[in-house]
Amino acid sequence: MAKPASPVLVIGAGLAGLCAAIAAEPRRVIVLCAGTIGQDCASAWAQGGIAAALSDGDDPSQHAADTIAAGAGLVDADMAALLTTEGPDVVRALAALGAPFDRDAQGGFAQSLEAAHSRARVARVKGDQAGREILRAVIAKALSCPWIEVRQNARVQALLQDAGGQVRGALVEHDGQVRPLLASAVIMAAGGLGGLYAVTTNPRQVRGEAMALAALAGAKIADPEFVQFHPTAIDIGLDPAPLATEALRGEGAKLIDAEERAFMADYHPMGDLAPRDIVARAIHAERQAGRGAFLDARQAVGEAFPEEFPTVFAACLGGGLDPRHQPIPIAPAAHYHMGGIWTDANGQTSLPGLYAVGECAATGVHGANRLASNSLLEAAVFGVRAGKAAAYCLDPQTPALPIKARPDLDDEAMQTLRLAMDRDAGVVRDQVGLTRLLALIDRLEARHGQALPLVAARLVAASALARTESRGGHSRSDYPQTDALARHTYTTLAELMARRPIEVAA
Repeated sequence: MAKPASPVLVIGAGLAGLCAAIAAEPRRVIVLCAGTIGQDCASAWAQGGIAAALSDGDDPSQHAADTIAAGAGLVDADMAALLTTEGPDVVRALAALGAPFDRDAQGGFAQSLEAAHSRARVARVKGDQAGREILRAVIAKALSCPWIEVRQNARVQALLQDAGGQVRGALVEHDGQVRPLLASAVIMAAGGLGGLYAVTTNPRQVRGEAMALAALAGAKIADPEFVQFHPTAIDIGLDPAPLATEALRGEGAKLIDAEERAFMADYHPMGDLAPRDIVARAIHAERQAGRGAFLDARQAVGEAFPEEFPTVFAACLGGGLDPRHQPIPIAPAAHYHMGGIWTDANGQTSLPGLYAVGECAATGVHGANRLASNSLLEAAVFGVRAGKAAAYCLDPQTPALPIKARPDLDDEAMQTLRLAMDRDAGVVRDQVGLTRLLALIDRLEARHGQALPLVAARLVAASALARTESRGGHSRSDYPQTDALARHTYTTLAELMARRPIEVAA
């Protein structure tokens, strides 16, 4: 009698992971959530909304063109076309699940303008609560699906592989024990790496572990040096930093210095709505020059703040300022990872049996600089595609090789790493800082072992050192030029550890 098929294993319970689990019907799916479902998840923290060509006069080709333009030469045009073509139907499907999108007087999606979009196309929910409300609807659907089992407070320590390299499941810490969990396919959906930085808008627990797990198993990693720094984190000393959504600037809020001088015209013709990487560097420069940086929404939003942007309003009041009457102090913060685990259009990685979706994946749609509000769209579109593909994976029923759990970093070592990442792999980088950072990673690894955050940090730092140009989210003060030929970084952890040159490809 044949053994029953192993389940599809989804690591991560954000938008991408849950969309994948729902789409894998009727295959049995186990979803592993590192904490409590719906909490400490970057999807739930997304404010601006989800971008898609949903209105008359807009179309997917325009959305794709904006995506390609923002990506600084590294967006895969075919993948961008796929994202923007499938996007509108996916957003409508999310609305059908119960996501309460804001509507206009005619019942259509109310859409906002955000940076580097040629028109208003960002569908919002309750002003600035898109991620939370969309995820709430998707969680409700997932919990109602009989083929899905969600295991909370389950942390993955390593991926399991058979003798041929096929990914066969994961080593999972759950209920105080570490056990192997076999699967016919694994979908990695455990988020980005913002928690590697001391100033971030992401949950602190999101520390690049998804990319590190895949890299340790031998997966191909693409463009790990490209980290997007959101220009307008609210600078009130909190960790993580609250976010002032880009939609505020879409409504007319202005970036000003301490003397209330609007400064973005000095940096880009699009002013306050320039691409994120340019705005982040401008704010960094103003702060470094001692002029300070603030977001002034007093005229653009004013008394409407509590209704129009309740999340931002509450964060500001919690920090002792009233954005209706005071400019909001801001600073760039690590926000989104454009690079990650290389995948094809169905989320398949370079390793058989392993898929990746969401922020941990590098699908090619973000290039060197993600277009605003494309992240939730990518999570949903590619989550669905990966779930459908994984549902057809045959169970090889091969034994998994034994593997040990990875060591972790204590709080002091983690904070040392976070501060160093801010200083040396932040908004502006150079050879001296990146070399210093890699030396620190070596020392921490010698003391604590090959912990997952150190693996992720090494991928970012070594790839940033190898890219001797400035492009998108990667800015080198010692190499300010942008090369005529845009090249991707493709690497593996083994190549980095052997200190062989990183492969770059046009």
